[in-house]
Amino acid sequence: MTSRRARRGAATLMLCLGLVAVVTLAGCSVLAGSVHKPAAADGPAKNDRPRGAPPVVMFLGDSYTVGDRGVEAESTYASATARLLGWQVVVGGRSGTGYVVKGRGPHAFLGLFESQLGWRPAPDMLIVSGGHNDFRIPPAQVAAAAHVLLERARQRWPGTRLVVLGPLWGTGTPVPGAIAVRDALKNLAGQLGVPFVDPIGEQWITGDLLTGQGNAPRLIKQDRTHPTPAGHLYVATRLAADLKRLGLAHPVRKA
Repeated sequence: MTSRRARRGAATLMLCLGLVAVVTLAGCSVLAGSVHKPAAADGPAKNDRPRGAPPVVMFLGDSYTVGDRGVEAESTYASATARLLGWQVVVGGRSGTGYVVKGRGPHAFLGLFESQLGWRPAPDMLIVSGGHNDFRIPPAQVAAAAHVLLERARQRWPGTRLVVLGPLWGTGTPVPGAIAVRDALKNLAGQLGVPFVDPIGEQWITGDLLTGQGNAPRLIKQDRTHPTPAGHLYVATRLAADLKRLGLAHPVRKA
């Protein structure tokens, strides 16, 4: 009887250990607008990631990043980039938001950073993607809000790499307001020494659904704004290529 109990106990222990391994290896955490209460802060986390462990990268953005109708967060360019480069990823943000614009929720990017990401252990890299929804806001105001956000992230996670991904524009010629916001964010990133990736300047999306020209007809939905699943994968390949060029394909948080 004792031997049988011992064997059952050992089997149960092995099963539990197996379940823990599965949970530990899960590589994608999707927030997409969820709000979490901050945990107690213990000061800046040390870079104690096990040798060989994949980088932990967080994204903060709008509907391009967290998904829109018909595209879940795990299928957006953010998650696709993580799969391409072998990262563990946390995707945060909310549809309709920007550095200043709050969309239908109570928070712009700074509030979303605080509620969704900033209380977490420091990642190796944070990519902030947005500005598209701020195109009606004065560029100086957008840049000021972005400055506060980036400085808050630096204070919270001193060793975390930061990247600013400029506005994405779905189809047709970007409106002047979007170009002005892009320019303001690019200038700010240069002043802060933060790498800036410029989808508009690099012409990731070209042409227009209305004319049938460029790559927009096969990459952008009929709303002329959001990428299709194929469009998200394409954006991921462009972002991954830029991060490789910048030496950030496999980021490591500074000690």
